[in-house]
Amino acid sequence: MNIHFDTLTNLSINYIFGPASQTITHLTYHSKQVHDGSVFFSIKGENEDGHQYIKEAIARGAVAVFGTSVEELRLLSTRYSHCTFLAVKDVRKVMASFSKMYFDHTDEKIETIGVTGTNGKTTVAAYVRSLLTLLKLPTGSIGTTSIWSSKEKLVYKKSTPTTPESTDLHKIFYDLYTRGDEAAVMEVSSIAIDQQRIENIYFDVAIHTNLSEEHLEYHKTFEHYKKCKMKLFQQAKHAVINIDDQDMGKDLSKAFKGPKVTYSLLNNAEATLQAKNINGKEGGSFFDLLYKGQSYKVAVPVYGDYNIANVLAAVGTALHFEYHIEDIISLLPQLESPEGRFQVIEGPNNQKVILDYAHTPVALTRLVEEVKKMDYNQLIVMIGGIGIRDFNKMPKMAHAIEGKADEIIVTVDHPGHHDPNKIVDQVITGFSNPSASNIHRAPTRTEGVLKSLSLGKPNDIILLTSGCINGCINGAQLVKGNEIPHSDEEIIASYYASLSNIS
Repeated sequence: MNIHFDTLTNLSINYIFGPASQTITHLTYHSKQVHDGSVFFSIKGENEDGHQYIKEAIARGAVAVFGTSVEELRLLSTRYSHCTFLAVKDVRKVMASFSKMYFDHTDEKIETIGVTGTNGKTTVAAYVRSLLTLLKLPTGSIGTTSIWSSKEKLVYKKSTPTTPESTDLHKIFYDLYTRGDEAAVMEVSSIAIDQQRIENIYFDVAIHTNLSEEHLEYHKTFEHYKKCKMKLFQQAKHAVINIDDQDMGKDLSKAFKGPKVTYSLLNNAEATLQAKNINGKEGGSFFDLLYKGQSYKVAVPVYGDYNIANVLAAVGTALHFEYHIEDIISLLPQLESPEGRFQVIEGPNNQKVILDYAHTPVALTRLVEEVKKMDYNQLIVMIGGIGIRDFNKMPKMAHAIEGKADEIIVTVDHPGHHDPNKIVDQVITGFSNPSASNIHRAPTRTEGVLKSLSLGKPNDIILLTSGCINGCINGAQLVKGNEIPHSDEEIIASYYASLSNIS
């Protein structure tokens, strides 16, 4: 695509040094991903400044560079006269707008749904993708456990754990559209909102699940965290809101002025959708759905009250697209759940291994409550401290599980540049009796999984939680800047296979 930079008045370009136009073939913010014809966005991150990599980007074939340092870009233009240098005030904001333009405003050609909340984003996104596709609105999804079209899982190297950077995000929209999808549902993290990755995207529907303390290593205060979440709804035409949520749901319901659907499990008479008489049985859950004064019998192949709330969020989304409630309910028995959410693997001797991405105290508490409703002998639970997250949250994970499991394994997810043993130490401070004999240390997730499995006996449940179910970040653990391949499922399969060989 040939771009005349001097015509891009909407980007607020302050200075252009070098050629006014270039033929562009690729967009990136990572110098190692630059090739001939690339535009390089030199963004300033939490740890590094992209301006340090401009020369490397040019050597790899970049023909245009966006940055904020006017003098540095001017000097570079005298040395690399073939390259265009563009000085702007906010590279991230420009990157989002440029990406949208480059990929032909695809986000406006499809229906877009954004899901935000501390817990439940991945599950709600999966339910929305599944339900809308069943309703003949082919829908893809973007989020923690991978990228999906309406038909299949797609291969992408993700730029972030949850919400992709804007260059990647608009390319995914474009790819979904060219594959025939007519809608896309995506998880929207508070950090993504703050970093303007969704700048200039106006969602057809925004969904709020719940709010509890998270990401304070980034936001510093709970108030800033909440403020970022609320911003999503300033970019939305319709809203779906969990009115039971005390920290944000009621404030959001008052603040949002467009059409909205609210949902409740707590008999809130103000809610558009209410679930009552929830009953979990073999094969799923059953409940009464109240909508517009009518009561409907509903069956869904999911477990846990919190997942019924997630189902209501998907139902509310479908209502915004003007599907009839009877048609929606008739399809709910076919609803598909996401990978790594209450995923059960049957082991020998009636053992069950359950994989779940629960990585906050609230999510862990809800998960264990549901697991304890099952029949088992011992409950073995692995929790993790996530090195790339808030250290202050780690002891709260220990507090959430203490007294609720027979054996507890404390391990590490994505240690980053931290010493794994210090992460384990930090988690363990949350126990009232850190030296209890049923608390075990495992400085790597691989060791944690193996220790959990080794403690299992007949009829036990082994619950593996935290941040790397199904290799949520490109199938790897992040260690000192490197991606180390990891898969819980492969470890489990190999472990049980070794037992079979012994017997």
